[in-house]
Parts: sequence; C-alpha cells; structure tokens
Amino acid sequence: MKKIQGIFLILVGVIVMTTIMSDVFWGSYNLENVLRRTALFGIISIGVAFVIITGGIDLSIGSVICLVGCGLPWLLVEQEVSVPVALLAVLGFSLAVGLIHGILVTKVKLQPFVVTLCGLLLYRGITRGFTGDQSQGFGTEFKGIRELATGEISLFGFNFPMPCLFLVVVAVLAGVFLNKTIYGRYLLALGNNEEAAKFSGIDVDKMVILAYVICALCSGLGGLLFVLDVNSAQPVDFGNFYELYAIAAAVLGGCSLRGGSGTILGVVIGAALMQVLRNMIVLVDWIPTHIEYAIIGAVILAGVVADELLKRAVAKKRASQG
Repeated sequence: MKKIQGIFLILVGVIVMTTIMSDVFWGSYNLENVLRRTALFGIISIGVAFVIITGGIDLSIGSVICLVGCGLPWLLVEQEVSVPVALLAVLGFSLAVGLIHGILVTKVKLQPFVVTLCGLLLYRGITRGFTGDQSQGFGTEFKGIRELATGEISLFGFNFPMPCLFLVVVAVLAGVFLNKTIYGRYLLALGNNEEAAKFSGIDVDKMVILAYVICALCSGLGGLLFVLDVNSAQPVDFGNFYELYAIAAAVLGGCSLRGGSGTILGVVIGAALMQVLRNMIVLVDWIPTHIEYAIIGAVILAGVVADELLKRAVAKKRASQG
C-alpha cells in the first residue's frame, strides 16, 4: 500500500508541475487524449505485470501489438473476412503466442528474455511479410467497430474515452483474480520462491504458462484498440517500444522485477504517470521531445534501484530483529 501511495503522490506532483508549466493540460481535448492513452497502455501494462510477478519478462508486447494492429485491417479490408472472424483470429493468435512463450519457458527451460526477444523480432517480421511492408488501415469503413476505441462514455458531465471502460473491466477482473482467487496467490507465491511453491504442491509450470497467456491476450486487446483508435498501422514501427512503457508502468506500480509482488491499482497509476510524463514533454516547450525514451529508461532504472534498496533494507531489518 505504501508503494501505491508513493506513486500516486508522484503522479499528483507531475500533474501539478505540468499544470503550472502549461495552460493546455486541463483542456478537454488534451485531457481526453491523456485518459485514452492511459487506458490503452494500462491494459498492456496489466498484462505484463502478471509475467513480472512470476519473475519473468515479456519483450514481445510491441510486436504482438503490431501484428494484431496490422492483421485486423488486413483481414477486414484486404481479405474481406467478417468482423467476428477477424476479431477471433487476432485474439486467438494472441492466446497462441502466450501459450507458446509459456511452454518454451517452462517445458524447454529457455530464459524468458531470450524467448520474448526472439518473439519481438519474429512477430514483426511476420507482419512485414504478410502485409508486404505496406500500411494497413480501415479507410472510411468499419466506423461501427472503431467506436470501441474512438467512442466516448458520458459520466458526471464528462466524456470518458471508450478505452477507459475496457481498462476498468480488465483491471477489476485482474485485481479479483490476483487478490481473491487461489490462482492469484499461487502466482505471488511462485514469484517469491519457486522452489517453495513446488514443494507446497503448486503446479508451477501451469501458472507460468497462464501468466504469459494473460500477458499476450492483454497485448492483443491493446493492439486491437490501438489500431481502431488511429485507423491505420505501419508494420515497420507500429507498437515500437510499447513494451518499455508497459514494463515501466508495472515497475513504477510496485511490481518487483524479482517477482512475488505487485498490485493492479499500482500498475494503472504507473501507466497514468508514464502518460502524464509523456504529455508534459510534448506540452512544455523547453523540454526536448527527443528525450522521451531517456526518461523512460531513467524511470525503469530508478524503479529497479528502489526495489533493490528496499529489499536490502528489509533484509537488514530482519537480520537485526533475529
């Protein structure tokens, strides 16, 4: 809870700073844009949080988003596939990706870093192959399905972007699963001590596979909403570095890269912080826009350092009490 309070206070501080430095931040258009981006990145951040909680990592998120984001309009426009079939196809592919990653990590005993790094290259290469490296988009068609990402929900006199609804649903389901079910406790136990989890009767392989499937499904849903929002996607760069935003949000939200800890609320707040920081870079004239990735890298590094210092402090306290 202290981690959540800390990251929330940082978010409030950044919002106050941005408000002081730019009078555009609280404009309705900008605010809706920040909320939309927070929702979209929040969904994929929740997915990677499950993998991080088990002590793993997934670097292929951006490429899965690219494949789904380019694959959906390619199926609908180029192949003239029906909307339900196209949606099932891209989400089914996402599920298969997670299953393959989980099996390679658990059964073949490959390192998650290696498996997902290969996936990062493989899925983008596949996308560039079947699209002929050409931009894919909906044009003026499929306005109905695009409302899933571009639509708005009126609540308390404010129009919330439709992706916020998806984020709330995903976050509630993820929170209940992680905190209120035996499987969520299994994931946390696995991340804390894999050997102890095995001896206590937990099917470790099954839980790791489940974590990667959840991550891939969230990536697929995110990719679907991203392309519905922007209307078109370039295979060469769609989804580039999105995994970094997701990992940074999860780490900021309290997920230890060592595994065993993390909260869904913290991850959502972390995603909001990343998007407010990004928005601040755009709005404030004297901040160079090209340092965006430097800030992301610094945020991840700060999160890792803080996690290590916290672990040492806890260990030292336990040793002194013992």
